[in-house]
Amino acid sequence: MSSLAAVSASSSAVLSSTSAASNRKPSPPRSRKPPRRPAKKPLLADVRLAAPRHNNDSDAPDRHLLKHYASLASKLAKSGKLRDFLMIAEGVIAAGFAQFVVRIDPRMISEGIVCLLRDGSLAEVVEFASEAERIGLCLASLFDESALEALRLECRRLLDDGRLEQFVELMETLAGYQFTIKDIVDPEYGLSKIIQRGDPELAVRYASVFPHFQLLFCSILEKYGKKQDIVSATKAFEIFKKKSGGLNMFAWRAMIDLCGHCGDFLKSRSIFEELLTKNIMPNIYVLNSLMNVNAHDLSYTFHIYKRMQDLGVTADVTSYNILLKACCNAKRVDLALEVYEEITLMASKGALILDVFTYSTMIKVFADAKMWQMALHIREDMLSAGVVPNIVIWSTLLSACANAGLVDPAIQLFEEMLVTGCEPNAQCCNTLLHACVESCQYDRAFRLFYTWKETGFKICFFDKKLRYYSRVISSGMNNRDGTISSKLTSMQDGGPSLLMVVPFKPTVPTFNILMKACGSDFYRAKALMDEMKTIGLTPNHISWSTLIDSYGAAHNLSGAMQAFRAMQDGGMKLDVAAYTTAIKACVENKNLRVAYSLYEEMKRYQIQPNLVTYNTMLRARDKYGSFVEVQQCLAIYQDMRKSGYRSNDYYLKELIEEWCEGVLCSQCQSHKLPIRDTGNETNSRKCNNLLLEKVALHLRRDIGDRQAIDIRGLTKIEARIVVLSVLRMIKESYLLGKAIQDDMIIITDVVDKGAARTLTSHNLDVQRCIVKVLQEDLSFDLRTGHGALDDPFSKPSTVLRPPEAVKGFKFQARRPQNTGMIKVTKESLLGWLQRKDHRSSPEGSS
Repeated sequence: MSSLAAVSASSSAVLSSTSAASNRKPSPPRSRKPPRRPAKKPLLADVRLAAPRHNNDSDAPDRHLLKHYASLASKLAKSGKLRDFLMIAEGVIAAGFAQFVVRIDPRMISEGIVCLLRDGSLAEVVEFASEAERIGLCLASLFDESALEALRLECRRLLDDGRLEQFVELMETLAGYQFTIKDIVDPEYGLSKIIQRGDPELAVRYASVFPHFQLLFCSILEKYGKKQDIVSATKAFEIFKKKSGGLNMFAWRAMIDLCGHCGDFLKSRSIFEELLTKNIMPNIYVLNSLMNVNAHDLSYTFHIYKRMQDLGVTADVTSYNILLKACCNAKRVDLALEVYEEITLMASKGALILDVFTYSTMIKVFADAKMWQMALHIREDMLSAGVVPNIVIWSTLLSACANAGLVDPAIQLFEEMLVTGCEPNAQCCNTLLHACVESCQYDRAFRLFYTWKETGFKICFFDKKLRYYSRVISSGMNNRDGTISSKLTSMQDGGPSLLMVVPFKPTVPTFNILMKACGSDFYRAKALMDEMKTIGLTPNHISWSTLIDSYGAAHNLSGAMQAFRAMQDGGMKLDVAAYTTAIKACVENKNLRVAYSLYEEMKRYQIQPNLVTYNTMLRARDKYGSFVEVQQCLAIYQDMRKSGYRSNDYYLKELIEEWCEGVLCSQCQSHKLPIRDTGNETNSRKCNNLLLEKVALHLRRDIGDRQAIDIRGLTKIEARIVVLSVLRMIKESYLLGKAIQDDMIIITDVVDKGAARTLTSHNLDVQRCIVKVLQEDLSFDLRTGHGALDDPFSKPSTVLRPPEAVKGFKFQARRPQNTGMIKVTKESLLGWLQRKDHRSSPEGSS
């Protein structure tokens, strides 16, 4: 009996288990010897290694049975019974019939796999793949395109359902079976799903199943960089170092680039030092990335450049471009010029080839410094080197001329750009329009805009020879004797030029620039906004703020407020620029009530005012009429100081001084003292800050509280302003019906024995000034000394009689006198407030 016949018994058992033969009556048992079992043979690792069987007449029945069982196994697989298929296949192959693999139908097996995958039996398919690999079947032949598509759908479903661990395990399993994973799933799609979960370890495991593992790891770091998740990126980097041994320069460079994307330049420096600590020599790409990340730090960038030379790494053109970038960021034109001259010399010797980035960076250096002639000189060097200007260079050149206020050279450059075949972008057009507006050439800006809109741009295209001559002709700005187009026409021996009309596509910034050119013509500004909406553009915050400013400049406050509310009703979130512009319109139209209400609305919506907002509010008044107005102004001043802004305190001091001098107006004279200019702006600002803080502190108190005025550290004029401000507040509050409940105390100095010689002389002058104002001008009864306070432990107070009491003061070195307090009694204040000249004075009741 052949070995294949022995397989017949096991296959018959498989068939009997799946048929209805169990209903038949069993045949009576017959006594016979048990059949001889064939000796077990080792399973084949690869069917291609099996020894071929000899083709003779005795093998004919075996070939017939082999064909029969191959067909049977294929039919079982097609019906989804992959386990039964494996049972037959394993038995036949173990019997030494390697031809079984050739006789099975892969298409029918693929249909069975598709059926199971559609039913969601992914685990059974994976188990089948494992067993098929074990018995030596070629899995690639068993999964046709339909089976792979079903497998793709199942993997996609795992990703979309969030079963990422199961998905990665499946990819690792299929990769072990020699499947091409990139044909099953898109690497970037799976990676994005895992990155979104935030599992760096799983991301590295997934990337490891692909042959381009290193590039995928760089993609992992890039995706974490876009999320600003440097912590997860660092974890992934540490896992990758363990897998690769830390010698992969792609990973180090990608990690340094990620630090720059996340703004953590210190982390990039520590990574570089770690690289050197491990005695790993960085290549030029790693060093260039490190320099680029730290390009904002000029000294460190040049330090890395010198370190590069010490390590023996030759700098390339990218290295020098980064050095120029660092000089541009630091606004070091001199240093950038030195680097440029050095690399130009190297380029002349053939050691280096300068690219378009070198010239564009150098042009930007001079453009930012408003050195437009030097920028054009760099363009000549670029053309002589055969480098064609791109749109970035043309845009930078236009900005250089626009920043210098040169409209005509900017327009000439724009025409050259069209002649040389470079299509302008929106930034170039906006730069040219902005130059016209800043130079007050408003009509010219509108003429350019409508000309572009009607005719578009005529772009010239030449053959190689004509294009070369066009670069030579346009290499300088000295084309005064004729236009560039006429010169090119005379040189068209290489073939005719081609013209292509490119339509002009305005953007929202384009309309914003034109709206700014409208000035107070709000009708034209509104028409431009409507035109913007017509072509499908949505006005932004700048558009609405410009429209509000146009209404305000035309003294149309109602229109400005309507535009402000329309901006809010249209779903646009109001920002500080919109509020500031609306407040400015209110101030220009002398409607301070609405201005203050908008300011309070800003604070209520937690929108932080900026410096322009504060200055607009502080300069809203040219004089103060009441105590409430002063309080409003000082509250804004204190908010400004708390926010870290510096204001023009001298202007505010003048207004408060004018207001507080109204206390003396009942005497029909002004005792305003002249203000001395010390010549020291810093000291003057500090004194103004101290004065205004003191005034704000005292004017925020209620009249019912004890009025203790601290004038220590102030000059005579500043102390006078503070005291008169408090008296003005008391008078206005009394006229509103608030009663005086306590005395007014003025603190001039706390005299100490050790400091008596240095402090008493200055403070005595301040005290004399205050006493003179209170006694001579306002006729108050005063008490001086620390005994002026109602303290049972203090010495008896002294009543001063003007002016002998103060003039007769003598300095005693051994026992300084207590002259640190001045008290105005409650009765004296009431007598001053009840005088007829104060009650009837129009300025006293203002």
